[in-house]
Amino acid sequence: MEIDRSIETLSALAHPGRLAVFRLLARRAPDAVRAGEIAGALELKPNTLSNYVSVLSRAGLITAHRFGTSISYRINLTRAGEFIDFLVMDCCRGRPELCDPLAAHALHRLEKGFPQMTDRKFNVLFICTGNSARSIFAEAIINREGADKFQGFSAGTSPYSELNPNALEVLRQLGYDTSKLKAKNISEFQKPDAPKMDFVFTVCDRAANEECAPWPGQPISAHWGLPDPVKVEGTTAERALAFKDVFRAMRLRLTGFLALPIDKLDRVSLQKALDEIGEKQVRSDSQAS
Repeated sequence: MEIDRSIETLSALAHPGRLAVFRLLARRAPDAVRAGEIAGALELKPNTLSNYVSVLSRAGLITAHRFGTSISYRINLTRAGEFIDFLVMDCCRGRPELCDPLAAHALHRLEKGFPQMTDRKFNVLFICTGNSARSIFAEAIINREGADKFQGFSAGTSPYSELNPNALEVLRQLGYDTSKLKAKNISEFQKPDAPKMDFVFTVCDRAANEECAPWPGQPISAHWGLPDPVKVEGTTAERALAFKDVFRAMRLRLTGFLALPIDKLDRVSLQKALDEIGEKQVRSDSQAS
């Protein structure tokens, strides 16, 4: 990357608001995020966001994509990678005894297969804002359908929540045991004595947009956003149908997840498979609508 381009990139990021937009899109990569969703997550006025994304777009750090009447933005991973390469190009003054071990460690972590754990199950955490429906569905499904290999947990990012009665009713009708389900906060799983997570999934866009401390052990993560059935208005039957639709969508994703040959995939292949499960469902939902 030329020095002028690097200065332009630094200038674009040298503002707390623009940096916040860039970091949100980095967290959601490779997904494109609607402008309204970005503004809502960062509490920005539309004209302020428009200014921020214009600067970032001119610097080549993000790209705009129109879907119907709405515009979404995605981080330009190629440009971001070029900028990082530029910053560290002269790292260690070309001393391989310093740089090579770091690079080799990172490459080994990506190339090696996902750890085979014969002495315990894979721990999976599903995160939503309220931990009242979507993440609860996921916890219940994986603990019944994948009980031989997985232990499922769920949590919310909001300070307080409670289980939604409509969600519990859907599970009861389908024969799920709801006696041990409860709403939990994400802080319970960030304590030193909390179970070590192997997978972390966000199942709502708002939770995916929030900043979260890195998880110990670098678990594999993915975003499987689904609409919030709690917000659906209408008749009792219409609201009940919304919960059932979300349950079916979640079960479809987890069916694909449980079918993956995890012990035979490296981290890169496994990450790609998890992303594709979420993307496939998004395309199916769009075609259905």
